[in-house]
Order: sequence, then structure tokens, then C-alpha cells
Amino acid sequence: MHETLQYFLINLTMVISPSPSSLLLITLLFLLAPIYTHSNSSDALLSELINLRSQSPTGVIHLNDSLLQRILSIPSPKPFSSLIFFDAKQLHSKPDINLPAFKREFSLLSSSFLVNHPKNNNNTHIFFFVIEFQESQSSFVLFELKSLPHIRLLPGFLTDLKRDSVPMDASGYSRGAESMKEFVEANVEVNVGPIHRPPAISKKMMAAIGGVFLIWSPFLVKKIISGKTLLHDKYMWMTGSIFVYFFSVAGTMHNIIRKVPMYLEDRNDAGNSKMIFFYQASGMQLGTEGFAVGFLYMIVGLFLAFMTHVLVSVKNRGAQRLLMAFGLIVSFWAVKKVIYLDNWKTGYGVHAYWPSSWI
Repeated sequence: MHETLQYFLINLTMVISPSPSSLLLITLLFLLAPIYTHSNSSDALLSELINLRSQSPTGVIHLNDSLLQRILSIPSPKPFSSLIFFDAKQLHSKPDINLPAFKREFSLLSSSFLVNHPKNNNNTHIFFFVIEFQESQSSFVLFELKSLPHIRLLPGFLTDLKRDSVPMDASGYSRGAESMKEFVEANVEVNVGPIHRPPAISKKMMAAIGGVFLIWSPFLVKKIISGKTLLHDKYMWMTGSIFVYFFSVAGTMHNIIRKVPMYLEDRNDAGNSKMIFFYQASGMQLGTEGFAVGFLYMIVGLFLAFMTHVLVSVKNRGAQRLLMAFGLIVSFWAVKKVIYLDNWKTGYGVHAYWPSSWI
């Protein structure tokens, strides 16, 4: 289009007499030609991106090398920002990276954005892309990526790729779509809106559960009235409370919601036979770390329950004092291990000081 317009202007100079006014008009047209061409190319690309987004069920556009180069070639300020998720299918089987889960969270972010901004001018301020390593290796080299997962924001004011593009901090991936939303809203003037997660149980499943409950409710009421259920067994309640306590202090719910791996493979080990069970960083916790700390906390809790409910009924004073001293020593050792692990992981120490009134 640009070359056609310039060819027309060259022919125009041959037809029009070279008067000062005509030369000024032609010069002005030459200066406006690139602006007109860039505007047309931006509008054409924007229309194409809207069309590609409409073909995706989640609104995520499949990005490749050529499309990325066309986006980068648009002069700043660009009419839209771009959020890119870098994917590699050969790494989907790696549990320590968990790329499929992060990709689902990214798709959830994109679909929530479209739900919050249906068919208005605001939904063209940002587009969501996924680029795959096998298909677009040159783009991975362009961004100098060394590890995955990786999300990169290309704001509309981008002029220099290395200076102006914004990578998402690795510590934010554990919170999924919510942290991605905060990352976008903090770096560009785009209001993503609330994240719309699908319900954990579908309507059909809820109807099936309700039907089973209605069928079994007469038998259940009869058992409850007769007192022949597990709910009437005190040992069942005691065992359940211990399990609830252990899984609470071990952070199990956090691990399930965030899909935290139990361990990681050591990337520095050539054979990938060495496993990492304790990760030395404050931004991430592995499943084995939580279970180890939960076990130490449970030791203290069980000894406390033993001393306050069982040991007080022991009539032998010597045995009572011996068991109490043993429980205190073991509890002190467990708390000391928890403090040591916290200091090793975060770098923060816990120091004891004598009260000034004791000195």
C-alpha cells in the first residue's frame, strides 16, 4: 500500500507543473504517506486479532513468529497491549514445572476479561497470546528465555523489547489467574475485572448428589435416632480431630488449591535422579516441607493433649514428673527444628532475650 501511494505521487509530480505551491503539496503528501500507511496497518492487524480472538473459546490467540513480528513492527504508541504465555509441549509431563495448570489459569484470565468486557471498546486494549516453543523458537531466542513458566507483557508504549517489555515475577505464579490479573493491572491501564472460575461441582452432579441424599435420608435418620453411627463414636472424633490438626498445620489445603508439587527434580543433576524436598526460598513451599513441619507441630500438640488430659490422672508422682520432663524436652526439640527450618528457608532468625527486670 505504501509503495502504491508513493508511485502515485511520483507520477503526480511528472504531470503537475513544478510550481512552488504544487511542490509544497507533493512534499506534504510524501510526509503524510507513512502515517497513513501505519494507521492502515494498525487497523488491519487489530481487526485480524479481533477475528482470531473470536475463533478461540477462551479468547487466547495462538501466536507465531510472523504474527509477533507484525505486532512489534507497529510504531508506538500501539493501540493495544499484549500478554504472552510461553509454552512448550515437551515440558507438559514435568510435574515440577506444571505448565498445563499455568496455561489453564492464563486461559481463565483471558475468558474472564472477555466476560467482564463483552463487545465494547475496552476489550481491544489488551490481547492474550500463547506461543509454543517448537513452532516459534526464534521468538524464544528473541526474548532470551532460559526457563518456564514465563509470562511477558508488551505494553502499548513499547519501543525497545528488552527495556520496555515486563516479565512476570516467578513468585506470583502460585496464585494463578488472580496474580496474573494483578500483574496486568499494575503495569498497564487495563481493568481486567473479577476472575470467573467454573464451579467445582456441576449442576448435574449437584442434582445426582441431591437425589442420592433423598433416597438414603430415611435410613440415615433411623441410624441417627438409634445412635448406631460413626458420629456417636468418640474415638472417631478424636482421630478426625488429629487428622484435621495435622493437615491444617501442614498447609495441605494451600498445596491442593495451588497444586504445589511434593518435590522437584534437581536441574543441576545430569541424570535427574536427585530430588529436592526442601526449597530454600521464601516465595515457594513444597508439599514435603509442609508435611515435615506439620509432623513437628503435631508432636507438640499430642504431648500437650497427653499432659493436660492423661498425665494429670497418673497417681505416681515420680512417673508423672518423668513423663512431663520427657514431653517438654521432645516438644522443645520439635519447636527448635521448626525455627531452624524457617531460618534456613527465609533467612529470618528468632532470638531469645532475658527481660530487663531479671538482670
